Amino acid sequence: MDNAVVPARANANAALPLVEPAGFGARVAAMPAKTKLMFAVGVAGLAALAVAMTMWSSQGDYKVLYANLSDKDGGAIIAQLSQMNVPYKHADGGSAILVPAAKVHDARLKLAAAGLPKGSVVGYELMDGARFGQTQFQERLTFQRGLEGELTRSITSMAAVQSARVHLALPNQNGFFREQQKPSASVLLSLYPGRTLDRAQIAGIVHLVSSSVPEMNPKAVSVLDQTGALLTGDQANPQAGLDAQQLQYVA
Repeated sequence: MDNAVVPARANANAALPLVEPAGFGARVAAMPAKTKLMFAVGVAGLAALAVAMTMWSSQGDYKVLYANLSDKDGGAIIAQLSQMNVPYKHADGGSAILVPAAKVHDARLKLAAAGLPKGSVVGYELMDGARFGQTQFQERLTFQRGLEGELTRSITSMAAVQSARVHLALPNQNGFFREQQKPSASVLLSLYPGRTLDRAQIAGIVHLVSSSVPEMNPKAVSVLDQTGALLTGDQANPQAGLDAQQLQYVA
């Protein structure tokens, strides 16, 4: 009797269809609408987080863009980087600016096109770093560089002057050459586009330089613009400092 029942149960189990587990898509399709919405929001959030992490990791390596910057140059560069949407960091007390390594070269090219950095001008603070035991020649050279820097700062404070360089020729005033050698100076100006200097302003630059150096005659000061035109003396070009449009108007 028992032996007859066992085959019957086995045949019944064999007749039952196999039910496969529902796939992921089927499970999502079976979810209520509210659950589907929450699930979609969660997936989108994870995707956004993954993208953000990828971008952060690619920009995590920062490299020095510029170092030994003045406060003026640093501020101008930061303002430009903000307009370019380039992230940046400070280092060395703010005198160095770092950007993502992948953006260093592109940022330098764009900043150079904007005329940055303009270069740090060093003045009398050079005297603060003077070392004990310097020779007389080194002391005179340090003083001369400091004076040139201070004059450059004063001249570039003029509204029309974009940048300037001052070169002083200060002879060693000793011995029999005291009456023969006199100091002289050359000033190279770079004016903003469309800006000019009148005769009074040029005379003011000459007076500023000559009065800053003992025994310097104002006639020993030469002032040139970025085109190489002489702005002082009998050979001064009255149209010096004018741009092409202004020259066409004058002509």
